[in-house]
Amino acid sequence: MMFSLVDMAIGGVGLLMSLAASGYVKYQFNKGKGVPISSGKTGAEIARAILRHNDVNDVTVVEHQGFLSDHYSPTEKKLALSPDVYNGRTAAAAGVAAHEVGHALQHAQGDLSMWGRTILVYPAHFGSMLGPILVMVGFMLAGARGLTEGTMPHTIALIGLYGFGAAVLCSTIIVVNEFNASKRAKLALVSMGITRPGEEDDAVKSVLLAAGLTYLAAALTAALHFAWYAYLVFGSRRDD
Repeated sequence: MMFSLVDMAIGGVGLLMSLAASGYVKYQFNKGKGVPISSGKTGAEIARAILRHNDVNDVTVVEHQGFLSDHYSPTEKKLALSPDVYNGRTAAAAGVAAHEVGHALQHAQGDLSMWGRTILVYPAHFGSMLGPILVMVGFMLAGARGLTEGTMPHTIALIGLYGFGAAVLCSTIIVVNEFNASKRAKLALVSMGITRPGEEDDAVKSVLLAAGLTYLAAALTAALHFAWYAYLVFGSRRDD
């Protein structure tokens, strides 16, 4: 019972953090849409300009339907921008477009966080789904006696814990990857004179920070779940 109650509490905290971060992103994006950039370039033009500036010529920039559905696909080498970003001539559009280009630059330059994110995505997906289930199954099989080291229930619980650990590791790498892409975006926009210091630059920074917080919220929630599972597995272990 305690297992499910604590899990629900952590999930509730995570949901609140996620909703707060998501709401903050929408607020900052809409605020940034009210700040036109002096260069007058659209998000699509900015994306292509930064790609050319960095000699990346094999990435396609396309319009993609959906609010804030912007993403970069390493397998297709395609940068998809939502209508507000693709056609926008605002600080919000500039920030998001440059951020997605940041991922394309990471891919082209062999950034470790991009490779780590790509390699771990499938193990993390299955680990996040099956990990908690395996931990629970281990405890159910152990019964009132609790986990005993070297037994099948203990092994099953450990597999679940380490499987979920892959999800935590992946979410942590994603946070690093996202903030690195934002750093690349801010440097490119300023160095290429696309945005100016002051209101434009501040709006870009606010949008990118808000976007990064959504990934940070997910990583913190995963870490809390992992800490709880680790406490259960190692705290209740019996050596006899």
